[in-house]
Amino acid sequence: MIIRNLYDDKLAQASYLIGCGATGDAMVIDPTRGADLYVKLAASLGLKIIAVTETHIHADYLSGSRELAAATGAKIYLSDEGGSDWIYGYANDPNVVLVRDKARISIGNISFEVWHTPGHTPEHISLLLTDHPVSSVPHSLFAGDCIFVGDVGRPDLLERAANIAGTMELGARTLFRTLSKFKDLPDLLLVWPGHGSGSACGKSLGGSPVTTLGYERQSNWAFKISSEDKFVDEILSGQPEPPLYFKEMKFRNRQGPEILSGFPSIRPSKELVGQVIDIRSASQIRNGFYVGSTVVPYGKAFVSWCGWVVKYDSPVTLIADSQVAADVAAHDMALIGLDHVVGWVAPSDLDQSLLEPFQTIHATSIEPTAQVLDVRGTGEWNMSHVKGAIHIPYGYLRDRLASLAKDKKTIVHCASGGRSPIAYSILRNAGFNDLWELSGGMAEIEIEAPEVLQAT
Repeated sequence: MIIRNLYDDKLAQASYLIGCGATGDAMVIDPTRGADLYVKLAASLGLKIIAVTETHIHADYLSGSRELAAATGAKIYLSDEGGSDWIYGYANDPNVVLVRDKARISIGNISFEVWHTPGHTPEHISLLLTDHPVSSVPHSLFAGDCIFVGDVGRPDLLERAANIAGTMELGARTLFRTLSKFKDLPDLLLVWPGHGSGSACGKSLGGSPVTTLGYERQSNWAFKISSEDKFVDEILSGQPEPPLYFKEMKFRNRQGPEILSGFPSIRPSKELVGQVIDIRSASQIRNGFYVGSTVVPYGKAFVSWCGWVVKYDSPVTLIADSQVAADVAAHDMALIGLDHVVGWVAPSDLDQSLLEPFQTIHATSIEPTAQVLDVRGTGEWNMSHVKGAIHIPYGYLRDRLASLAKDKKTIVHCASGGRSPIAYSILRNAGFNDLWELSGGMAEIEIEAPEVLQAT
């Protein structure tokens, strides 16, 4: 038996290739877009991908199941649980096999027993692997977004991200009961989660790529609570804001994502079409911001940031330093279905009269009369914030501009200067002229001016 974890740091997401060395057959669980990654890995291991599956209709990235099946001829195994509202839109495709609770998928000498594990979503399944030539005792559980290291899948996304009213408490209660299904499984069972630290699919995910069921029973808060009401209260409190693009992902993944057949190279251009997204480093942008562009500095959180502020209904032109940078960014945007990147422009080709440096300010210069805008998440705000500051997470800023005074000096900050350039660009494009960025963010305030802080 062969198990490979393909972890994408940009999505904090794990997909898995599991193969039978004796027969050369393999299955991939929860693939992202980009079939080459899986095909090349399988070939290097002497395997052929004959099956693809996913644990649920994902909200945080665009599924690569159809893409990978088209590239390999593999069958797609999809959940048939959760009721008629959760049937995949491509369920009747000839290469799709619908599976229900206790169904078995065989890959060579390996079998996967399907477990319906609802709560995070109604149709969610987990896959219990047994390596039959070795033992009849289950070896691994591929838990998707049911069990994480130190946490469990949040049940509130359908309501908070997809606006399906009345689902989060029901989902929380369902998840509580789902966890009891694992009580008879052995402590030594390996648990492979669908996400790691940094994912918005939970609030306290650990960074380990694998855990055991016994360890989670001892250390995971969700397994320690015996009261269903207490579990509901705990899991629904303190969850991070779900990015705006989650609703789009739910819809596209249910219907069936478009098959890309590879990631195209982005052509250089002299023309700015549609949304202009500046992906250069924050330090470069501070020295020369192109008025009219939306800033999304490239880095580890780039995909999530794009999901908050880049629109799906308009083409995108990138401001980038090189062809490589543009191609990498476009690839990452495609992971969440932002496929309409029509070109990239070098900074030297821009109208230089529209370039202006950020106005920056230090923590010691924050004036009591200034309008301080904190664009961090709610959890960060609740820990500590500037007295009298206004809190609007950067992803909601465009919709809440009317609550801010354009005629006041405005100082925008985040934690350490990663998200504040995004907010600065949104505010500047909305006509905020007396605008300043505290580029050191809360980290600078805590060191240089802790007296302005208020803890809650």
